[in-house]
Amino acid sequence: MPVFELAEYLDRVARVKARMAREGLDLLVVTDPANMNYLAGYDGWSFYVHQCLILAQNEDAPIWIGRAQDAEGARLTTWLPVDSVRGYPDHYVQSTERHPMDFVADLVADRGWGNGRIGTEQDAYYFNAACQAALESGLPNAGFADATLLVNWERAVKSDAEVAQLRIAGRIMEQVMDAALQATVPGARQSAVAAAALRAMPRGTPEHGGEYPGLLPPLLPTGESSGAPHLTWTDRAYERNEMAVFELGATRHRYHSPMVRSAWLGTPPDRVADLAKVVAEGLEAALDTAGPGVAAEDVSEAWRRVTARHGLEKKSRLGYSIGLGYPPDWGEHTISLRTEDRTELRANMAFHAIASLRRDEVTCKMSEAFLITETGAEALARVPRELFTRYCRKTKR
Repeated sequence: MPVFELAEYLDRVARVKARMAREGLDLLVVTDPANMNYLAGYDGWSFYVHQCLILAQNEDAPIWIGRAQDAEGARLTTWLPVDSVRGYPDHYVQSTERHPMDFVADLVADRGWGNGRIGTEQDAYYFNAACQAALESGLPNAGFADATLLVNWERAVKSDAEVAQLRIAGRIMEQVMDAALQATVPGARQSAVAAAALRAMPRGTPEHGGEYPGLLPPLLPTGESSGAPHLTWTDRAYERNEMAVFELGATRHRYHSPMVRSAWLGTPPDRVADLAKVVAEGLEAALDTAGPGVAAEDVSEAWRRVTARHGLEKKSRLGYSIGLGYPPDWGEHTISLRTEDRTELRANMAFHAIASLRRDEVTCKMSEAFLITETGAEALARVPRELFTRYCRKTKR
């Protein structure tokens, strides 16, 4: 069963069609699984093969097209009528003789849409050059346009029902981060900490279970690698007097609440404690600035002003919009919290701000997933914004 009421999906489809009309599109081929979920409710780990939704201006419901064996999953998880679910035969899968988009092109032509202007998500992870080539070959009379972020921009402002899922994800995040921190002591292996975090993700809270996040593996850069943001884990043991960084995700019905925190293994020296205070201060300033009517750039500038006073700088963007997501990430690919992004923030937008600074070969990171409310910014998870300290566990005698 789909997660939301039918009226919510119909409203999403109507808004996307209106955006299509403004772009002069008759048809939209949606291949990003988050966008497929947004419009139809489809939720399956089937994105390793080609699949899509076809959204036509003259059709009330999108058409789901995917591998035939996944059609039953589409019937179970979407609101779509039975005749709007189409499975292609298995001889299209990883074939050198035919491509699944050949099947899509044939369906489009058979429905009389082959002469229209078609939008495709040309820079989505799941749509490659072969997909585009197959559609163009099979629909020689169609015009094509890049519609990569068309649906993504409609997702930017969440409904109240979506916000409820984000808040539940925040509660789950509290459990996930606590599990990782509790498992981290000198001598513990990174792999054991990853296992603790991964166990907590689906376990969730007593009221709500969780799911796999879009950025699936826990990222655990440690010690000299603490400044390398996208390292996962090894079987290396944590050592005394080093920094451990945790970038983790929590998910409820594909809605995400990510978080980064740092811990020092032992008693942090003053230089490390002072660095952490600057990170926390800058992140606090950014969140205090965020609110409806504020530009995305202004949030980043609030962070930059704090760090500049201390002679420090983060060269990458401060953050980005979040919500629905599937691997390999949880970002929406639209709004960035950085210089020159003047997008006006609106209530029910959600973001992940990652504050990170490096000094004397030590990197400290903290992040917050937050919601724009009518009055400001609301952190999705309630975890202290501080440098944690972790020591050896006392043994019983």
